[in-house]
Amino acid sequence: YAGVKIAGSNGEVMPSQWEYQVGPCEGIEMGDHLWVSRYILCRVAEEFDAVVSFDPKPIPGDWNGAGCHTNISTLAMRQDGGMEHILKAIEAMSTKHKEHIEAYDPTQGADNARRLTGLHETASIHQFSYGVAHRGASIRIPRQCDKDNKGYFEDRRPASNCDPYAVTQRIVQTMCLGE
Repeated sequence: YAGVKIAGSNGEVMPSQWEYQVGPCEGIEMGDHLWVSRYILCRVAEEFDAVVSFDPKPIPGDWNGAGCHTNISTLAMRQDGGMEHILKAIEAMSTKHKEHIEAYDPTQGADNARRLTGLHETASIHQFSYGVAHRGASIRIPRQCDKDNKGYFEDRRPASNCDPYAVTQRIVQTMCLGE
């Protein structure tokens, strides 16, 4: 009804944890849809006396935290032979791991440090990694994309409380501008 691009929703591992997916969107549009969806979620929760938390690890324990996994592609990545472009982008991101961690949560990585421990389907905040169908990597290439030799990749490092504009900016700076 609000025109927000919601692609799906599902229950998660932590008690009472649910997630939803925004998109597909192009570039900065992702931030608009995520912020509006967060606003609507909070307003609806008020009506039901429910509490919403965007904290990456709102309840300490032996379970997953909450991320804002970000799917990334360019036209070249989605075309035949696109895996070459995916791997080139991942290589660029590997050289800017610290900068991405700092941009991916509002406390320059402090919030995400509670989530990115190397356990519970996360990579360590201190080490960059990637892999095909590897949910414990910093960046995951979906199995189907690997098989098709084209598609997209998923940056699993952004925190659930991230500023989506800062995430998009950092990705564009690294992938497109070489900064």
